[in-house]
Amino acid sequence: MTIRVRAPATTANLGPGFDCAAVALDLWNELEVSDGDGAPDESHLGVQAFARFAPTAGRRFEFLDRIPRERGLGSSAAIVALGLVAGALAAGIDPDPESLLASGLDLEGHGDNLAAALAGGVCLTWENRIARVADDVPAVPIGIVPETRVITAESRAALPEHVTHGDAAFTAGRAALLGAALASGSEELFAAALDDRLHEPYRSTLLTEVRQALPDGALGATLSGSGPTVIVWARRSAAHDCERALEQRFGAEKVVSFAVSRRGAGPASL
Repeated sequence: MTIRVRAPATTANLGPGFDCAAVALDLWNELEVSDGDGAPDESHLGVQAFARFAPTAGRRFEFLDRIPRERGLGSSAAIVALGLVAGALAAGIDPDPESLLASGLDLEGHGDNLAAALAGGVCLTWENRIARVADDVPAVPIGIVPETRVITAESRAALPEHVTHGDAAFTAGRAALLGAALASGSEELFAAALDDRLHEPYRSTLLTEVRQALPDGALGATLSGSGPTVIVWARRSAAHDCERALEQRFGAEKVVSFAVSRRGAGPASL
C-alpha cells in the first residue's frame, strides 16, 4: 500500500497574534509512505508523527521538502502534519485537524503553525482547539526570505520575561482588531492590526527596516513565525507593483509572492 500526502507552509503570529494566529500558504512538502524493507529513521519528526497512529516497521518514508527550513515558514509543522495525516490514513482513522493537533502538538511545539498546516486557510488556535476563521486574508502575502536561518528556541530566548502594561494593552488591542479583520475580511481593520510590541521588536531588524519604508500599496508587514522571513501584506490591486518594488530593494531571489491555501494537509494525487 502506498500513501502520499502533502502539507502547506504557514506564516504564524501575524503581528499581535502571537502563538495564536496563522495562515496556510500555497507551498507544499510531500510524503510518500510505501511498503519496503529497511529501518525508518525514528529520529525524524515526520516518522515520529506517523508512529502516533500506525507502526513504522516495514515501511519506507520518502519526504519531498520545498519549504525552506528555519526561515519562519512552518517547515517543521508541515513535516509533523505529513506524518500525522499519513499515520491516520494508514490506521484507517479520519484525519480530523483538531484530533491530529492534539496528537502532534508536543512534537511541533507551536500550535498556531500546526493548526494552519492541518486545517488550511486562516486559523486561530488555543490549547488543542482550532478556529478556522476564513479561507483567505484581505491582502496578498509577499515574503522577503533571507538566506540566514533562525532557530526558534534561540529567537524565543531573546524575548523579555516582562513587558510594560502599555505594551501589553497596545498588543491586546491590535489582536482584537486582527481577529475582527480576519473574520470580516476588512482591509481597513487588517491594516490597523499589523503591529505588535510583545515579540516583534526583539526579533528582527529586517522587519524594522521594511516598516520604515513600506512600498506603495502595502498595508503593513509582519515577522513570519520567529523569522527571519518578513511578510509584506499588499493590497490586491497593488500586489504586482509592491512585489517589483521589494525585488528592487532586496533582490529578486529573496522575494516570493505567496497565495493563501484554503486546503490543509491531506492526500495528494498518486
